[in-house]
Amino acid sequence: MSRRPPLVIAADSPEAASARPVRLVPRDTALEGPAGVWAKANGFKGQAGRLLLCADSSGELTEALFGTGETFDPIALRGLAARLPEGLWRLDGLPDGDADLATLAFCLGRYAFDRYTKPAQDDGARLVAPDGVDVDRVQDTARSCDLVREMVDTPAADMGPLQIETLAREIAEESGAEISVIEGEALLEANYPAVHAVGRAAVAARAPRMIEMHWNRSRTDLPLVALVGKGVVFDTGGLNLKAGAGMRFMKKDMGGAAHALGLARMVMRAGLSVRLALLVPAVENAVSGDAFRPGDVLSSRKGLSIEIGNTDAEGRLILADALARAGELEPDLTLDFATLTGAARVALGPDLPPLYTDDEALAADLLAASARVRDPVWRMPLWAPYADSLDSDIADLRNDSAAWAQAGSVTAALFLKNFAPGTGAWAHMDIFAWNPRGRPGWPQGSEVQAIRACFDMLAARYPA
Repeated sequence: MSRRPPLVIAADSPEAASARPVRLVPRDTALEGPAGVWAKANGFKGQAGRLLLCADSSGELTEALFGTGETFDPIALRGLAARLPEGLWRLDGLPDGDADLATLAFCLGRYAFDRYTKPAQDDGARLVAPDGVDVDRVQDTARSCDLVREMVDTPAADMGPLQIETLAREIAEESGAEISVIEGEALLEANYPAVHAVGRAAVAARAPRMIEMHWNRSRTDLPLVALVGKGVVFDTGGLNLKAGAGMRFMKKDMGGAAHALGLARMVMRAGLSVRLALLVPAVENAVSGDAFRPGDVLSSRKGLSIEIGNTDAEGRLILADALARAGELEPDLTLDFATLTGAARVALGPDLPPLYTDDEALAADLLAASARVRDPVWRMPLWAPYADSLDSDIADLRNDSAAWAQAGSVTAALFLKNFAPGTGAWAHMDIFAWNPRGRPGWPQGSEVQAIRACFDMLAARYPA
């Protein structure tokens, strides 16, 4: 999967001189000349996100005006990229320090999922990068983000466990990483019982698997960062079958795996000073005579037994085995990503993923990075008194918390904490990976969340 030819060219490229300007206009800025007259006639006052195209007397486009509102947010340029006419453009009036993020936003705003439709007839808008922007690095980051979005947008029929494995192998080969995959019944021999249990009801062609990638493995002088992603390619809910509305977009339930893969690619392509381990359990939570059942007690890689109260709480089961495997590697830092709970959306909505960690330094670094790169996350508490809601009468834990606790995203994070590595810091992101409403630059469908913040944090801690 790859995007179309470069959307951004360097400022010293021969064709850069032909670019038309996009003037970034703060709220209530007085504009002079013909542009000012045209702006007044159209009620343009620099309103945030407002775009106004300007033409000469022959009807030829000469420039565009883009309102930045009271405070300029470079991420708003995602909306600009989606609405500009075809051609080459440059940014005028860009505040100092925002060039890289503005250029990345432009690239992210051009994303469109067209795998099953006819490609657009034109190349769309392209941008001349402001001076000082590393065009290759920005576009490579955008490609990693687009990979995540393409994976999430792709229907489950074409994005099963094998396809996730195939993409992981391509990413590993691109960066010289090692990769191994354990599949089907071999999961039991390799002690991944929860991964096997969740995925065993799927047909053989979509057998469950555990994907493990290592980069810089021999560099024991470097800190080890472990990335873990939930890869449920489709979630029927299992025998606790979802209603139709709840199942409609469950192709996105592998969003955690896609995010972990995208972040891994960003880390390796940037050459950060880390050893990297990527762990992705990829399964389909299907329904068959071999499906795991409510009331079953599963074993786990860590040795903790888990009573199944609800087969639709399956993501935390496969993450339990993956996090236990991460712990065996003794990482300095572990980050996991999962489209884990609807409760997270009730708490914070679709745009703001919860962040869970008990490590104050990691929380501070992630929140600071989130603000720097405009990639929002919100810290939520690992509230210890709710841990009792996971108690079981016949096992070490239950996978669905008792109703009295209510805070489903918090209790899911507390469940995972039982399996998180005992070394280093750990953070869990309960992402949505989806835009439920479409708008320019943010089409309805997949969304990439939290990994730009995570990458910025990692780049600050472990620079290349």
